[in-house]
Amino acid sequence: MQTVNKAVIFESGREEYAVPIESVISIEKVDFINPIPHMPLYMKGITKIREELVPVIDVEAVLYNQPLVEVEEARLLVVQTHSLPAGFLVKDAKEIIDIPQESLKQMGLAAYEKTKYFTGVAAFSERLVTVINPDILVSSLEGMKDIQDYMSKNKVSST
Repeated sequence: MQTVNKAVIFESGREEYAVPIESVISIEKVDFINPIPHMPLYMKGITKIREELVPVIDVEAVLYNQPLVEVEEARLLVVQTHSLPAGFLVKDAKEIIDIPQESLKQMGLAAYEKTKYFTGVAAFSERLVTVINPDILVSSLEGMKDIQDYMSKNKVSST
């Protein structure tokens, strides 16, 4: 089970999820996403963050198989994965919290192939927050390897 001390809490669907703060580069307002034709449902397109082009992944599409309905609170969690930075489009980025090790519980669902990116659940008295490993999430997405290869070979930037 992944050790998480601090995490960024975000909302997708009606649930709360967390990514370890060590993975988060920044939290951005959604400015402009350039759509790319013929991409999988989860791939919204690309956007420019600090002079670098970043693929935008619709977390709602990944988790619930439906695109995020545009809301003013929507945020882009820019995360660093092993292979590239990626923008997670989420309904709302809510807070940064401490997760005491004793509140982090193992999930049996982590063994299921399609949800292996769920690494645990932070069980608090008033809520449950599912912890996501961004590296596993991004690498598990169909077609993402091709996108990663293209971006690394071409070192895509906005010059």
